[in-house]
Amino acid sequence: MHQNVDLVIDGSKISGRRGETVLDAALRYGICIPHLCHMPTLTDIGACRLCIVDHIKNGRSKVTTSCTLLVQEGMVIDANSERVRGLRRNIAELLVTQAPNSRAIQDIALRCGVTEPRYEFRSDDCVLCGRCVRACKEHYQAHAIGFVGRGQERHVEYPFREKPESCIMCRACVTLCPMSITPCDGPMKSGEGYFCGKCASLTQAPQYEAGDCTRCDLGEGFDCSGHL
Repeated sequence: MHQNVDLVIDGSKISGRRGETVLDAALRYGICIPHLCHMPTLTDIGACRLCIVDHIKNGRSKVTTSCTLLVQEGMVIDANSERVRGLRRNIAELLVTQAPNSRAIQDIALRCGVTEPRYEFRSDDCVLCGRCVRACKEHYQAHAIGFVGRGQERHVEYPFREKPESCIMCRACVTLCPMSITPCDGPMKSGEGYFCGKCASLTQAPQYEAGDCTRCDLGEGFDCSGHL
C-alpha cells in the first residue's frame, strides 16, 4: 500500500506517493510540466532540464529538476513561476536550435513559449537525453550502448565502437529517440533549420492555461505524459 504525503504544486494541494518524484505526482494530477528525457519506469537523470520547478522551503526558493526531486510532506512547488518559465523557455530554445529535426523537440519548444529562437540553428542528431542508454541498460539488461566522451565530444556509442553480442538489434533505442520523430514538413537540411511553430493554435484553446495539461496533439507519439 502506498504511503501518501501532502504537497502543494502551483497552489493546488495534491497527494503524492512516498518515493515518487514531483514530476510523476504532477502528471498524475494533470499538472503539465514539460519534459523530454523522463520516461516512466526508467531512472531519471535530469538531463534535459525542461522539468525544472521552484522548490520553496523556509521562505527561499531553489530551481531544481522535478524528475529527480522526491515528494515530501508539506513541500511547496511552483512549476510555473515567471522565473521558471523564463529559464524553461531558454532551455527549450537551445534544444530546438540544436536539433530542429525533431518534431518532439519542436513541439516542446512551442509548448514552452518559444516563438522566435535567438540562437543559430545546428542539425545535431542527438541531444543526450539518455532515453536509449537507460532503456538498453534497465529494460533490456543489454548494456549495448552508453555515453562516451566529455563536453562537446560526449555522444552515445557502442563499447569500443563495436556492436557487442548483447545487442539483439531490437531497435528500442531508435523507437525511444526524440530524433526519430521528424517535423511535419520532413527533415531539414543541415544549415537550413528553422522553428516550425505551425501548431501554435493548439496552445491557444480556451481551456489552455500554463500549468494545465490540455492533452493536445503536440509531440504526437511523444506526448506530455512521457509514454510512447
